Amino acid sequence: MTTRRVFMMQSVLGASVLASGAVMAAAPMVAETDANAKALAYSADGATSKNAKHQAGQACSNCALFQGKAGDAAGGCPLFAGKQVSAKAWCSAYAKKA
Repeated sequence: MTTRRVFMMQSVLGASVLASGAVMAAAPMVAETDANAKALAYSADGATSKNAKHQAGQACSNCALFQGKAGDAAGGCPLFAGKQVSAKAWCSAYAKKA
């Protein structure tokens, strides 16, 4: 039989685990100064990219590697593990979504 004290302690512990999981879910954004971002010519706003490979209309939101849902402002990318990319960003690894 569970006592009230044990129940309260378990509730507090469970709530703190859930809260820490919510904080962990919000991954930081990729910075253009990040070494991997520089290597891939990452631009947080693809429309301003001066890279010769960039073509009008290309953005992370329509890249095959973008892990966000349609309409998301940002999402994950396997090239930048643990970080999010802006949906309007671009990098030289761009691959059109089929």
